[in-house]
Formats: sequence, C-alpha cells, structure tokens
Amino acid sequence: MLSTEGKRKKVVAISSGGGHWIQLLRLIPGFAGCDVLFATTNDSYRDDVDGFAFKRIPDSNRWNKLKLVKSAISIAWLMIKERPDVVVSTGAAPGYFGIRFGKLVGARTIWIDSIANAEELSLSGLKAGKHVDLWLTQWEHLAQQEGPHYHGNVFG
Repeated sequence: MLSTEGKRKKVVAISSGGGHWIQLLRLIPGFAGCDVLFATTNDSYRDDVDGFAFKRIPDSNRWNKLKLVKSAISIAWLMIKERPDVVVSTGAAPGYFGIRFGKLVGARTIWIDSIANAEELSLSGLKAGKHVDLWLTQWEHLAQQEGPHYHGNVFG
C-alpha cells in the first residue's frame, strides 16, 4: 500500500496479549505492501512476527493506575518516534492508548473489537470508538449505524 507521496504506508499494529494478539496476527495478510511495526505486551511474541519490526510495551489494565500511566507514556513515545500513517488495534488498554496517541500524531486509526465480546462491546472498544476513523465489530448483531460496523470476522 502506497501513500500519496509514493512511499509505503507505515502501520503500527498494537494490542495487549492473549486473544487480542492472536486476532491482530490474523490481520497480517491485510498489511501486505506496508511497513509494519507490531507492538504488544509480551516479548516472547516477537517470534510470531519474524520479519516485521517489533516493540514490547508495558502491560496495563484499568485496575492498576500506575501501570496505565507507564503504558500510556511508553505508547505516546512510540507514536511520536514512529509517526505511523495508520494505527490498527484489536484491543485492550494498550490498543486504546495506541489509537489515541496515533490520532494525535496524524495517523488514520482502526479499532477491531475483540471476537470474545460476543454479547456486548468491550470497554476499550467503546472508549476508542469515539476517536477512530474505522470502528469494527466481529459480531453482526453488535453493529450499529454510528459504529461499530460489521464487515466479517477473523474466526480463523
């Protein structure tokens, strides 16, 4: 994928670990032609994205405010340093920060709510959805006119 200047788009694909990470990996074919940096909370995931740039970020959640601050600062610095054209996240708190700080540096932003949220949207997704250029859900019955939208899933 080329930008209007003819250079490859720079993408930061960011998520927390576990299922969020697995879903992010399923998007790899969609990044063809882009320069992608994967950012997540577990250094052992580096092997999952061999051939791509990788950055470990501090893990965080809403129950530990100090870790949230540390994670937010780390992700803000990552976005300032990388200046991505696009930020894509499948969730949770690190993804939310990636979306918010990515937007501040001029990136287009995409949030794909977790497949695990079958009954209702995730808290991070609800918060991020207000700030993204494209907000998606993987469950058709959770789609709404104002977003999130449904265009399929990454069931595997």
